[in-house]
Order: sequence, then structure tokens, then C-alpha cells
Amino acid sequence: MEQKTYDVVVVGGGAAGLSGALALARSRRSVLVVDNGEPRNAPAAHMQNVLGHDGKPPSELLAAGRAEIAGYGAEFLSGRAESAERDGESFRVRLDGGREVRGRRLLVTTGLVDELPEIEGLRERWGRDVAHCPYCHGWELRDQRIAVVAAGPLSRLQALMWRQLSPHVLLLLNGLPEPEPEHAEELAARGIALVPGRIASVRVSDDRLTGVRLENGDVVAADALVAGPRFVARSALLESLGLKLADVEMHGHVMGSRIVADEQGATAVPGVWVAGNVTNLSATVAVAAAGGQTAAAAVNLDLIAEDTRLAVAAYRERIATMFEEQAWEERYRSRPAIWSGRPNPQLVAEAEPLAAGRALDVGSGEGADAVWLAKRGWHVTAVDISTVALSRAAGHAADEGVADRITFSHADLRSQAPAEHSYDLVSAHFMHLVPKARQELYARLAGAVAPGGTLLIVGHHPKDLATTVGRMHFPEMLFTAEEIAATLDAERWEIVAADARPRPFTDPEGRAITIHDAVLVARRRF
Repeated sequence: MEQKTYDVVVVGGGAAGLSGALALARSRRSVLVVDNGEPRNAPAAHMQNVLGHDGKPPSELLAAGRAEIAGYGAEFLSGRAESAERDGESFRVRLDGGREVRGRRLLVTTGLVDELPEIEGLRERWGRDVAHCPYCHGWELRDQRIAVVAAGPLSRLQALMWRQLSPHVLLLLNGLPEPEPEHAEELAARGIALVPGRIASVRVSDDRLTGVRLENGDVVAADALVAGPRFVARSALLESLGLKLADVEMHGHVMGSRIVADEQGATAVPGVWVAGNVTNLSATVAVAAAGGQTAAAAVNLDLIAEDTRLAVAAYRERIATMFEEQAWEERYRSRPAIWSGRPNPQLVAEAEPLAAGRALDVGSGEGADAVWLAKRGWHVTAVDISTVALSRAAGHAADEGVADRITFSHADLRSQAPAEHSYDLVSAHFMHLVPKARQELYARLAGAVAPGGTLLIVGHHPKDLATTVGRMHFPEMLFTAEEIAATLDAERWEIVAADARPRPFTDPEGRAITIHDAVLVARRRF
């Protein structure tokens, strides 16, 4: 069975990935979310600064998001995406266990890894009473004894930020030199004490952090630690596509590494977008979700551009081939009957009062118009480009007992002009060609009308493009009766009617609508 190619494969099911998947699924894109179930904020019991969800467990947000997205038709697959490569017009993503999925575009939201200081006992308390972000955990730790573990120049700023939340803030130098005098003065002015010495371990009692023990044996009491990790994007999948990690500096200090992207999340690899912590190291849940939606919008626009390019190519190909003999033969062979078997209503309306004579039925199809005319005394030349249609029409004529009044002719009147001035009625219904070919054909048809004869041309009116009729959408092939009338010599032709005639119709979804036929009736004077 041929493998399904999704419009977008989203790798990573956190806030950024789910937000992007939601926007894409709501845009009626086929979406697959691949996720290994290891969100960065899994150790955290609650998330903050997420409007309407403040204080709720991260798992609750993700579960609700998955349910919402599934309601729009997105699919989910548990697994780890290990590598990816471009394969023609799409990407092949290899998962653990040897599985593969395909997508026209990739939205990678794999997040980052927090590389924590190597301090005994610290990792076990991460996300509980060891924090790093005052906006994520500050309110919950307000007024407690907070010890900031120095890791570089940014630690001074961390200490000042946490001082906004508690009057009891220490800066544990952990073997680093003391700050410059100017910075030390700032810390002193805010009541932040400096504690020299390296940290040996984190102290815990009754599952609560109580402080740290220094290598010299001293114990520093604290209710919470602040540790600034190095943020490293989870980039293996992206690196397999040729992308590289780039260092992120703040105040001259490398705080981590990310995958570089533009404001919409587009990477240097066409067709690959990123969002969330894999590209924005400081993104919180809300910011990551916003980034996912922004990237999704860009992905959708890119797909729209590609869909349009492909549609234009197919549109041009169809225009070039749809009225050729092979296309009509295939169309007629595809079904036992293409048309209703009833004569066109405008032919009935206009030919009923005419005296019978010689008629040219252009594009006679399965013969309904030709048989109707023949049964009313006309001698009909029925011309069509399809031998299958002509064979059916001949059978229809025989069944109705008028085969002797109809001459069936296999011809393409675009290149084989009918005899001039030879017919009392020339009837062409729904012959929609590109403008140049249409003008040349209709000039030939006008030339075939005998003096005193009638030219009847009927087509789908351009008004129908704004309806739900459901037929082909080729605006340049539609015409008004006035446009055709303007091509006739006013001295030689009397315009009897040039109308947009309404008629009721039922569209493909069962709605009653009104469509219009462009109807030209012209009588040749001489």
C-alpha cells in the first residue's frame, strides 16, 4: 500500500508543536504529530503565566490540546524521530523501530535539554524546589530563602530578578570570583549576600530542600535553589537535514545553543520550520505556543503557494488537452452515457418555430439535439470530435427511426471548416474554447449559415462562476452573448436575441440555485 504523505509532519508534541498542529488542522491540512512523550516541563507540577491555565499541570494542557487537535482530523504517532531527508517533493522522517513517515513540510518543535550544574542532589529536585525562571516559579517561591547558584555573568542578573520576589536572596559563588565592584555594590544595595566556596551537595530533609553543603563543610540554609542551566536544543533530527547549532549569547555569556530561524520559524532548509525552545531558548509555554502558531501560518502559506503552482500547471495542461480528441474519447468511454439524452432547452425554444431545412449540429455528442431536429423534419449533419459519441448518437437515431435524416461526421471543426452558406440552422451548445480558438471556430460556423438562416450559439454564462454549480472553472473560456454578437457583421446579421437566460439547477450538494445560459440567436440577411 502506498505510504501516506501528510501536508505537515510536526515533530514534538509540546505547546509549540500542538499549537502549530491546531492551526494547520483548522486550515484543513493533513497533519501528523510525532511525539516521544518527554516534554521538557515534565518535572514541573504546574505551569504559570499561561492565560486561562495559570497553575494547571502541564499534562492537563497537553491532553486538552491533543483532544482539540484530533477533533480537526490531525493524527498522532508515539515515537522518536531520529533523522529526516528530502525525498523528491517531500520529506521522509525515520522513527525509532525502523518506522518511516512522510510529509510535504516539517515543523520541528523538539525543545531543548537543560544541562544542569554538576552538583550532587540538584537534578533530583529540578522543577520542584530547584528552579531557574522567576516568571515560571517566582510567585510560588516568594518570600522564601532563595540561593542563586552562580554560573557566570548572568547570575548577578538572576539574583536581582529573584530579589523582586523575596527579601531573602543569596548568591552562591560556587568557585567563581566575586563580581566587579560596581556589580557587588548593586547586590549589596539590594541586600543580596555573596557566599564564597564551592557547593558539594544539596541538602534535603523530609523531601524538602533545606540548603547546600559547601566543600569546606559549611552549610548554607535555603528553601529553594536557582540554577541557570545551559540550554541545548534537541537538534539531532535537524542536524540530519544539514542544519547546525548556533551559540546564543547574552551579555557576552553563552547561555546555550539553538537552531537559527527567521521570525516565522523558517530554517535554512526549504520546507523545514522550527518553533518553541529548539529555536527560542527563553520561550515559556505561552511564547512557545505562539511561536508554533506563527510557524504554522507560514507553513500553510508556503503550501498554498506550492498548491497554486501545481494547480496552475495542471490548469494549463487541462486547457491544452481537454478539448482534444483523445480527451473526449476517454471521457465518453468512462461512462455509458455522459449527457441526459434530452435536447438542449435553448435549442427547443429557438428551433421549434423554425421551418425545417438543413441543420448543422456542432459538437453533437450522444445525439439528443440531432435526433430532436430530425424528428421535426430537419436534415441534420451531426459533427463531433469523438467516434465513441458518434457511435452512440447513431444508435440513438436508429432507435428513434430517424437515421436516414442524420449524417454523422467525425471532424474537428477548428481545422476542418464546414461548407459555407449551406445550412438553415447552425447550432453550437457549450463549445467552450480559449478566446482565439473560439473566435476562429465561431467565425467558421457563422460562415456556414445560408442567407435567411439562423445561427444559435449557447454557452455557460460567466455569472455562473459565482455560483456553486460545480462545473469546470475556466473563466477565459466563458463568454456572453453580447461578446459573440459583436464579432458579427452588422450589415449581414440581424441579432434576434443576445441574452443571459436563467434556469433552475440543483448543485452537487443538493441546493436549488439559478444558473444562466449565454444565448445568441442571429439571422443572416445575405
